[in-house]
Amino acid sequence: MPVNLHVRNVDDAVARRLKVRAAENGRSAEAEHRLILERALIDDRRAEALRVMEQSRRATADIPQTPSEVLVRQTRDEN
Repeated sequence: MPVNLHVRNVDDAVARRLKVRAAENGRSAEAEHRLILERALIDDRRAEALRVMEQSRRATADIPQTPSEVLVRQTRDEN
């Protein structure tokens, strides 16, 4: 369910820049605010996913890996 957010005490320069940015992108200020919030949160999730992948790479660095193309070729040859 959508929720209304209210932000108080925003610096005048920041508010002006948000309005200018919205106009430059052909969006309302409200739509621009939503997009900024969405992108910030998606970037956080992406950063967390990259961190987890890097941990996995380090944890398996000493384990021999079979390239995927080799596995695909073996599967094809078996059938």
